[in-house]
Amino acid sequence: MPQIEQLATTYSSQVFWLLVFFGIVFFVIGRGMLPKVVSTMDGRDKQIADDLAAAEAARAAADAEEEAWRVQANKQRAEAQAVIAAAKADAAKATDAKLSAASARIDETVAAAEARIAAARAAALGEVEGVAAEAAQDIASRIAGLSIPAAEAQAAVKGVLANG
Repeated sequence: MPQIEQLATTYSSQVFWLLVFFGIVFFVIGRGMLPKVVSTMDGRDKQIADDLAAAEAARAAADAEEEAWRVQANKQRAEAQAVIAAAKADAAKATDAKLSAASARIDETVAAAEARIAAARAAALGEVEGVAAEAAQDIASRIAGLSIPAAEAQAAVKGVLANG
């Protein structure tokens, strides 16, 4: 076969050109392009690692800031509760003072009213006794025809009212 016979004559030429192209490809891609690709990948990996480190540092700073804010908020909340408690205590004291003053005024008013009522009751009782004494004198003079002095009628009426 002629195809197999020419293999020996062209084999060395093909191997030569194979080695030439392999060498060109090796030096162009392996020595020229590959280091650039590797350095780009290394730069990208370094950038990603730096970005992750910066993000972690920012997260740690944010967590610290949040914790500081929580501590401050809790402190302010406690201070506000203390102010509220003090205001409530002051309001309770003021309310108690106002209530005691109002109670004293009410007690004075009630005592004055009771005194007026007692005076009115005594005056009314005196008038009732006077009217009853006059009525008793009038009844005794009309029915029995007796003339009873006012002092005796007054004493009789007082005795009846005292005994019921």
